[in-house]
Amino acid sequence: MFIRLDFESDEPIYTQLIHQIIEGIAKKNLSPGDPLPSVRAMAADIGINLHTVNKAYQHLKQEGFILIHRQKGVVIHPDGVAKADAAYMEQVKKKLRPFVAESICRQVSEEEFLKQCQELFNEFNEEGEKK
Repeated sequence: MFIRLDFESDEPIYTQLIHQIIEGIAKKNLSPGDPLPSVRAMAADIGINLHTVNKAYQHLKQEGFILIHRQKGVVIHPDGVAKADAAYMEQVKKKLRPFVAESICRQVSEEEFLKQCQELFNEFNEEGEKK
């Protein structure tokens, strides 16, 4: 698994790690039941503090992307990720709101905004279909 972190980014490292693992699942590079490195191993592999990895793993566990077993270690949730429900869709709307507002301020058309969303959505679907 390739983790690409931008240490110069304003985005926190743990957030980047969360996003990279979720992208790995979306692109089917990571499948249900696949193991992830332990907190210590991941931290050592990518050269970050183990507390940063632990924070990312705890968030992923809370959101249902991974399971953490004392004996088995860290694995992608064997049952897969739960399907979107009304609460999740409300969360999506809340997260998109600032992007839509900023796009309008920057005079991005609705068509262009939706085109960008569609391209990203297709990128994940195409990657997943190749696996």
